[in-house]
Amino acid sequence: MRKLLILSLLLLIYFPVISQEKTELQLIDIFDYEYISDPQISPDGKKIVYVRNFKDIMTDKNLSNLWIVNSDGSQNRPLTTGNHNDMSPKWSPDGKKLVFKSDMQDDKMKLFITWLDSKEYFPITNSVKTPGEATWSNNGDYLAFTMFVPKKTESFIKLPAKPEGAKWNDGPIFIDKMNYRGDGRGYLKEGNNQIFIISTDGGSPKQITSSDNDHGTPVWSAEDDKLFFSANLHENSDLDPMNSEVYELDLKTGTVNAITSRQGPDNHPVVSPNDNTIAYLGFDDEYLGYQISDLYIREANATESKLISGDFDRDIENIQWDGKGKGLYFQYNDHGDTKIGYIDLNGKVEVVAEGIGGLSLGRPYNAGAFSVSGKGDIAYTYGSPMNLADLAVLDGKKMKRITNVNKDLFSYRKLGNVEEITWKSSFDDREIQGWLVTPPDFDPSKKYPFILEIHGGPFASYGSVFSAEIQAFAAAGYVVLYSNPRGSSGYGKEFGNLIHHDYPNHDYEDLMSGVDAAIEKGFIDENNLFVTGGSGGGVLTAWIVGKTDRFRAAVVAKPVINWYSFVLYADNPGFFSKYWFDKKPWEDPEPYLKRSPISYVGNVTTPTMLLTGEEDYRTPIAESEQFYAALKLEGVESAMVRIPGASHGIASKPSNLIAKISSILAWFDKYKN
Repeated sequence: MRKLLILSLLLLIYFPVISQEKTELQLIDIFDYEYISDPQISPDGKKIVYVRNFKDIMTDKNLSNLWIVNSDGSQNRPLTTGNHNDMSPKWSPDGKKLVFKSDMQDDKMKLFITWLDSKEYFPITNSVKTPGEATWSNNGDYLAFTMFVPKKTESFIKLPAKPEGAKWNDGPIFIDKMNYRGDGRGYLKEGNNQIFIISTDGGSPKQITSSDNDHGTPVWSAEDDKLFFSANLHENSDLDPMNSEVYELDLKTGTVNAITSRQGPDNHPVVSPNDNTIAYLGFDDEYLGYQISDLYIREANATESKLISGDFDRDIENIQWDGKGKGLYFQYNDHGDTKIGYIDLNGKVEVVAEGIGGLSLGRPYNAGAFSVSGKGDIAYTYGSPMNLADLAVLDGKKMKRITNVNKDLFSYRKLGNVEEITWKSSFDDREIQGWLVTPPDFDPSKKYPFILEIHGGPFASYGSVFSAEIQAFAAAGYVVLYSNPRGSSGYGKEFGNLIHHDYPNHDYEDLMSGVDAAIEKGFIDENNLFVTGGSGGGVLTAWIVGKTDRFRAAVVAKPVINWYSFVLYADNPGFFSKYWFDKKPWEDPEPYLKRSPISYVGNVTTPTMLLTGEEDYRTPIAESEQFYAALKLEGVESAMVRIPGASHGIASKPSNLIAKISSILAWFDKYKN
């Protein structure tokens, strides 16, 4: 009896049967978040391979493995394991093999092939440079992919030979290209992404392009004798960055021919399963800030393309042919929800699935992924305000959720409730959509501090999806409002272009009307209003504090403060100066200054903190430094937080996301009544 009692006590210690009391989310929980991405359903629809993403708290890395599951949800198990990154799985046409990318060997990203019957795998590439996403030939004998090929150029600057044993500084770096650095990539090396093919039996990759431009992911023709890809191969590509074409590459002769020729982007070609009919995305360039990607069809041997989505006023993404070549599946954002649609060759569209999302961990951006089998079964990422991306499958009209990867974490953590709200803008009575998030254990009879959180882009959209950042604010006791003011995507071309050559401006009224609508709910403490946003949201936050003093404090994250300097200093001057403004800064400086938050710094009285990654080349930290210096000169309470090693995507490291959230909450708590 005594032994049984001791055993029972030990079981209670190690396997407690009492349910754990739920508590608020902690910032350290960010290391425990998992999510599903890139679900790939097999050609016969019976199995799904997906990427399961997780984090390592000891190395501060985002990691991923491949898992495989039957489409009915049974036999869910890992294909790969370990603290590395496995990604981009693609089924072979016969459904017996997979190709995927992984850095499991030597910390070097390679292409691997695995056999599903034995689970054996081997690296098919062993190059110094990282291969891009691979595509299978229809006969399964070859793979095509892109890979960066360095280009050696002799230095333009000639230096005298240094004496033997002398220790000189590194030589000068000579730059003569417009695009010489990229956000998340740093200063660009000489060279381009070229197309390669390799036998699935192994061997050396064969380079089949060699132009001085980057090439997009190639896809195979029906007979495997050609590749189709998109690229901007024009001589003035730096000055005309949107003008890409779809090209045909003959593998026998090596000739490359453009099959599109209009001014504007043509990209993402996919080939019909029946013949060489090509579907692709693009638009006639009107030099607008927001332009809708339409769907085009180019039949085999035709001389003209056919627009089939002309009546569909939403941006089309991720096009995939059905198994019979009678139409295409695609995804799109609509009023804060990512959906899967189907369009036949006559342009008739139907909604197939909703609730696709959950791929944006930090902030509630719409982002999702799907794939379709030959018979029309769909595997997709299912997201909601209460969960990051999980795996779901649509079999005919029936949806089945297969995974719940954060069930263990959320079993003992409380989440804030997310409620959709709408209001009319005080500027022109347009309806604006937003979401109000309340703290766990919310009591509507109490008054809560409030955060207005603003999305970036500005041509992007928030939605009904999970956000670690928003939930952290709610866990700290704040009511949070996030929304899609004018200029946001997912509401049509006209709504998106309400800010064309007029940003920031009347989106201010959209946001302030949203704050008023939240206050009307009765549980907001009007003396404790705070505002923050990143990138485009940082622009608007800086704009807001120059227009009003109703907020007790503000955090301006990775902003543009001075449009004159930004368009010349960001990582794509050929785009920003051409699409976001009518003229170059020196041709007409007035719009640049009028729309720059720095012009209104003399009005700012709100305590304001700047927060930016030190290696941000999209909205370089010099923008934040300008505003910080101006605020100090004006005597405004201000501070600056610099995230070491971070690019524009601050949350690329889990600890950076924690640092960002902690900084924002610390600043707001300092000024909260």
